[in-house]
Amino acid sequence: MREQYRTTELSAADLAPEPISQFARWFKETVANPAIHEPNAMIVSTATPDGRPSSRTVLLKHYDQAGFVFFTNYDSRKGAELAANPYASLLFPWHPLARQVIVTGRAERIGRDETVAYFRTRPHGSQLGAWASRQSSVIASRAELLARYEELAARYPGDTQVPVPPEWGGIRVVPDAVEFWQGHENRLHDRLRYVREGGPHGAGAPHGAEGSDGTVGSVGSVGETWRVERLAP
Repeated sequence: MREQYRTTELSAADLAPEPISQFARWFKETVANPAIHEPNAMIVSTATPDGRPSSRTVLLKHYDQAGFVFFTNYDSRKGAELAANPYASLLFPWHPLARQVIVTGRAERIGRDETVAYFRTRPHGSQLGAWASRQSSVIASRAELLARYEELAARYPGDTQVPVPPEWGGIRVVPDAVEFWQGHENRLHDRLRYVREGGPHGAGAPHGAEGSDGTVGSVGSVGETWRVERLAP
């Protein structure tokens, strides 16, 4: 079970000055591809303080220069793991385009006002579901979950504003590194990784100029610098 990817080369000259703009380019192309269902689906990986990992698929709800945002129950497994070990990895598996984006960074809770504003945009049923499911806890049966939902539906009919659960909210992953992976035949894939560097704009190689050591150069806005590396596939 192996597929030979036949795609165009991803070179340093193709990159945007920083990773969020590059992600926006690829995300736009992904959204336009009818073969990709839920292009905002991503695999979120977390770990306990002693290094035991866990992963699950979550929907990306927002991204900007500050990072990548998703919503969850803070008492869930991922919420508890992020509270104890605030680092996460996000993987966007865009297989029909032979592309992946891998984000690693520190996870932080977003402001309550931002959470409330997003919660108000959710369908009424999804708002009730956030209350009905004590995420990651053990339940006796699906009937128990449905009974809880029906109880909430009676308490908050469709024309009633549903309050935001206190244990529910957004998580922002602030990237330290973002890798863009483009598949090619014979396993000679392109892997270009932005790595965040502190301090003002560096004096690395010009953007788009790859050095013999695989370093593409320092790029980014004033006060924020990203080093771009090419990785062996």
